[in-house]
Amino acid sequence: MVDAALIQQCADPALKPAIVETFIERAGSQDPLTVAVRSGNRVVLVPRPTTPDEAMELIRQHVGRNIVRVGITQYPAGVDVAEAGELKPDLVDACANLRIGTALFAKVHRIVTKWYGNPTDKEVLPQVFDDAIIAWQTGYFDGTAVFQAPDPTEVKLAQPTPPSEGESAEQRGDKTAAGDSDPGRETATPDPNKAGIRIDLSGIGGREK
Repeated sequence: MVDAALIQQCADPALKPAIVETFIERAGSQDPLTVAVRSGNRVVLVPRPTTPDEAMELIRQHVGRNIVRVGITQYPAGVDVAEAGELKPDLVDACANLRIGTALFAKVHRIVTKWYGNPTDKEVLPQVFDDAIIAWQTGYFDGTAVFQAPDPTEVKLAQPTPPSEGESAEQRGDKTAAGDSDPGRETATPDPNKAGIRIDLSGIGGREK
């Protein structure tokens, strides 16, 4: 689990610490040097870096050609970067990655919240959060490339109680693996062939900038 003090110090203040913790557990990594590479829907096996320099070299090798996710928040390394030389070591610094990753996720969360009409119903908010997680993982929501989309800063996040709050990490993992008991709900690992029409997954594997 990511240290609570690190979350308090580094995470975007738009998100409550409990939300940040759940976001990292569901979509991030406990290791700031984690580099995940995908080509379309295929996972590209890469050596596990043991130093920041190794991690940055690995990122530079793949960014622009493949989807590269980095660090604690699994930040999309190609966002707002025209070429590999522009990448900064901040990507693999725990605090910096947490800062930029949670700021970007907060934007994604606002985009999804706005689509839902800024709901406040406690029964709806967990679904909004689930869809924000899916949008973070795929880069798309309702046909919109969320990382490049304008930030609806006027939207105030309602800060729902995370669906898994109060459960252990093991219990959360079991629930994710088994799927939601409600067949109408989408999970954080969507099936591109079965996802609801409001979330466009056709862009999975598209180039992130």
